[in-house]
Amino acid sequence: MAPPNRHVRQHEFTAEPTRRSLLAGVAALGALGAAGCSRVATASSAPGGDLLDRLRAQGVVRLGIAGEIPFGYIDKDGRLTGEAPELAKVIFGRLGIGRVQPVPTEFGSLIPGLNSQQFDVVAAGMYVNPERCEQVIFADPDYQMLDSFIVRKGNPKDLHNYQDVVEKKARFATGTGYAEIQYAVEAGYEESDILVVPDQVAGLNAVEAGRVDVFAGTALTIREVVKKSGKAEATKPFAPLVGGEPHVDGGAFAFRPTETRLRDAFNVELRKLKKSGELFRILEPFGFTRAEMTDLTAKELCGG
Repeated sequence: MAPPNRHVRQHEFTAEPTRRSLLAGVAALGALGAAGCSRVATASSAPGGDLLDRLRAQGVVRLGIAGEIPFGYIDKDGRLTGEAPELAKVIFGRLGIGRVQPVPTEFGSLIPGLNSQQFDVVAAGMYVNPERCEQVIFADPDYQMLDSFIVRKGNPKDLHNYQDVVEKKARFATGTGYAEIQYAVEAGYEESDILVVPDQVAGLNAVEAGRVDVFAGTALTIREVVKKSGKAEATKPFAPLVGGEPHVDGGAFAFRPTETRLRDAFNVELRKLKKSGELFRILEPFGFTRAEMTDLTAKELCGG
């Protein structure tokens, strides 16, 4: 398929709260924010949209987030952070919008919430794929991502990709709603045989306990979750095959289809950050490496 409809990509790190608890913890913050800020204005019929002008006038942009570490979340001190919000603070600041405000929601509600005016932009590290490109417009990706496996120390079954998992009849697990489900199925693994667990922490536990041979997730979250494990390790990152070709995912900000002017202005600043190296400096504290920096475009990932 075209890149799967990703993510509940709820990649919390080992020492952090779960995605569900994060969402519960920020619900009150979202309600307070909604009460304390002017409501999102209705969509404009002007060519390219006029949301950029309206956001500059009100001085605040509302970010749809999904409580996912490291992509966009509220930390233990009640502060909005994550790779997407921190990047948003810089780019929207350069666009003359001095404040960002989180609107927490479930990941699956981000696109409906954006298109129903609940917030102005999705800032959740959302993967760009053709299905989503029919509903929203994306900025160019601010990161790219390969997959990786959690395996037992020494990788006793020598598992390095989904084809290995199938050929060696390994017991396979991944997370709820993860794109890795479809990658494994495309490689020939029976979906009914996949153990689906809540997140990568549960996946690590399953591998360490011997309930499965391998857990699949993104390279970033896999390498973070195994850091303190004495029983498991991360495999080398790899590109899953989609339609027989290696596929690299890319995460980006999403905008309403009418707001091309705002998206284009965002892209201009994003390109400057990429060229200067500042983008990497913003993302590095959240576990991103230079391997996750990318020149992929939304057009490429949208399939055209």
